Amino acid sequence: MRIFTLCILLTLGFAANAQIDKEPIPTPEISTIEVSSGNTVIGKVIDLESNKPIPAASVQLFAILKNDNDSHKDSLVAVMLTKSNGDFSFQELPSYDSLKIKITAVGHADAVRTFTFMNEQDTEALRKDVGNIVLAREAQQLEGIVITAARPAMKLGIDKKIFDVDQTITSKGGTAVDVMKNIPSLSVDVDGNVELRNSAPTIFVDGRPTILTLDQIPSDNIDRVELITNPSAKYDASSGGGIINIILKKEKRRGFNGLVSITGGTPEVFRTNANLNLRQGKFNFFLSGNYSTSGGKSNSSSERINFADGLVSNYFNQHTINDRSRNFKSIRGGFDYFIDNRNTITLSQGYTQGDFKNIESQSQEFLDASKTTERYGDRTNFNTFQFRRNNSQLNYTHKFPKSGRELNASLNVNYGGVNNYSNIESNYTKPDGTVDGSATLVRNRGSNDNNQWTAKIDFTSPLNEHSKIETGLRSFINNYESVFNTYSVLDVGEVKLPLSNNYKYREQVHAAYFTYTGEVGTFGYQLGLRGEYSDFDGTLVDSAKHFGYTYPSGIKNIWDALFPSVFLSKKLNDRDELQLNYSRRVRRPGFWQLNPFIDINDPLNIQQGNPELKPEFRNSFELNYSVGYGQNNNFLAVLYYRNTVGDITRYSDTITAAQYEKLQNSAIDPDAILNTYINSKSNNRLGLELTLQQKIAKGFDITPSASFAYRKVNADVKDMDLSNEGFNWNAKMTANYKIKTAKESSFFNDLSFQLSGSYESPRVIPQGKVLEQYSADLALRKDLFKDKKGSIVFSVNDLFDTNRRGVIYDTPSFYQESYRRWRVRSFRVTFSYKFGNANFQLFKKNGGGQENGGDF
Repeated sequence: MRIFTLCILLTLGFAANAQIDKEPIPTPEISTIEVSSGNTVIGKVIDLESNKPIPAASVQLFAILKNDNDSHKDSLVAVMLTKSNGDFSFQELPSYDSLKIKITAVGHADAVRTFTFMNEQDTEALRKDVGNIVLAREAQQLEGIVITAARPAMKLGIDKKIFDVDQTITSKGGTAVDVMKNIPSLSVDVDGNVELRNSAPTIFVDGRPTILTLDQIPSDNIDRVELITNPSAKYDASSGGGIINIILKKEKRRGFNGLVSITGGTPEVFRTNANLNLRQGKFNFFLSGNYSTSGGKSNSSSERINFADGLVSNYFNQHTINDRSRNFKSIRGGFDYFIDNRNTITLSQGYTQGDFKNIESQSQEFLDASKTTERYGDRTNFNTFQFRRNNSQLNYTHKFPKSGRELNASLNVNYGGVNNYSNIESNYTKPDGTVDGSATLVRNRGSNDNNQWTAKIDFTSPLNEHSKIETGLRSFINNYESVFNTYSVLDVGEVKLPLSNNYKYREQVHAAYFTYTGEVGTFGYQLGLRGEYSDFDGTLVDSAKHFGYTYPSGIKNIWDALFPSVFLSKKLNDRDELQLNYSRRVRRPGFWQLNPFIDINDPLNIQQGNPELKPEFRNSFELNYSVGYGQNNNFLAVLYYRNTVGDITRYSDTITAAQYEKLQNSAIDPDAILNTYINSKSNNRLGLELTLQQKIAKGFDITPSASFAYRKVNADVKDMDLSNEGFNWNAKMTANYKIKTAKESSFFNDLSFQLSGSYESPRVIPQGKVLEQYSADLALRKDLFKDKKGSIVFSVNDLFDTNRRGVIYDTPSFYQESYRRWRVRSFRVTFSYKFGNANFQLFKKNGGGQENGGDF
């Protein structure tokens, strides 16, 4: 909390010392203005649709003068053009109590504002902030047809890719997982896990950490997704796998606006969603809610050969069917308060609730070395899982009059808990149908509480036209407590097993960064340095055993806390650019990778963390070449190299006799595989990514992408060499087609189609390889009603029912080939309707026609 207090004090200090940059006022054209009293008028001009500043808009300031016959006339006092950030400032103004501002800008409708200083014989000069003056765009009409420009589905940049979710219609009515499947460079496995270049990226929501998983975020709540493949020193050092920043919808248009949708489908798919927004005066209110249910049966299978002294000892086959139901509820609301045109406060609160039920039926077959069946196993796991997640955010933004100078401070709190319960029953029979041993029943019950606090302050300031600095502080504190008890239910009663595990941990990361950006001619550069102190302290409550790490552990290890970045760029012309960048990142082991707790949900493939794990450090290099051509066509090529020291990787081996003894009464097979984690010596990856955004014909465009990578892992454990290397590639393509007919009233006019597909080749892991994976999605969209406020979308997820994940482990002690499905093929129909009223007023206006000093 001391770090947080420091951040708040710095925020207040910056705000208190923010200086207003003065601009010389043009010489008045009206000679009737006699005395200058030092009064000041400031404001900002922004575009209604994009909410971005309008540069070079003409701002005319008039004094409203009273004639002898009590009529009024306007007398021009001053004229100026807005700055690049939309700001204008008139200073040393005369003492007239009634003034009028007229704004004109190319392509926009004019705006007029009147106001008074209301100076009641004050001796001090007064300052009037008229706030943000919003200009609406003038509609361009051709023969009665209004021309509007749609946002492109994807914007390719050198350091960032931005994806408009509304354009990916295959994700309508789905979750963030469905969105990620459409983004080049990302791969999504059957469990919904997302990887960027075979590494797990950091997931942000609105630029901040989250405890939500991707399948807990409705796609209809997402405005856009930002993908940063090689973050600079400005970003968390733990984002070595890249950053996925999910930007949630929040309108800022004037009046009342909303979007509602309802989805139905199979298996057991039902979702409703609403996004509402009200902007008036100095306030912008937003509210969204979602309810969804889904079900389906997934399956998985494993075939294993066990070895002893290099010879086959036995065989094992397993098949699992998981009948699952998932229920989500979420609500998010808040407001922006525009204190003035320089200062904004945003407060938001979110709540998500989930209730899952899984009934897992597993059949097992045990065979001897000659493939003769020795016995059969039947295992049933009934599991319930409930979670509650909350998110509270407080943000403050101060924009200085100097263009580009800005201060941002925020406090982000994630908190919530989980309850889960499961019964695992196992029975065994001989080939003749007689019972083999006693049935076993294991009962698990657990709960946890988690809260995360993130305090940030960031300051950006241009030094001149060609350079700027960025600096900031960040403090992250994560507290986690869990109680897990497991019992073997016997005839004599329940016996608590050694698997019971009560633990807690506290994770802290405190950071500071500084970057300098400059340019010389067509060359640009950015130099950055980030320093982070991290501490992880975990405790097994029952045994008082501690585990974790501290980095840096001392001054001699200071390099473990420093993370530099260098970005160099060269503009070849207006649309082509070349960039070379480097960054050093860290990946700290997660709790489940550290915790020595043993998970027995799968009796043949049990899981355990390794408390001896250390963070891995990664050096990343990228060479980017971006080419723009034609009408919104773009080609991006990326050559990258990653060197990871101490790479955290999975390691599997059969359990020892001592481990089997410890797991007594848990229905664990003596030949079960124990999956854990180790630090490899190094992991080197060289890759090439190619992405094309191409318009083929009117209404038809495609976005193909492909990546190629060569990976070499250098690892050993227990004098066993686990090194492996190999080549892999993947490809992805999204195709969009929109029918345009001569007859506007035709049902087929504006009917949209989208087909997306992906393929991933096999790739190596330390003890084997991940098998190929491929799938395709299809969607059709039809806009409804004359003003296209409604739409209906039909979509199929996993069109050919092929999406499954396969893994081969090939070790001296066993060979195993397994397949797994989690998400099943689904069919969805989604109806959406958007509405709005720019003239809607929740608050009553003052007599002057403005609310507390202006329309923001």
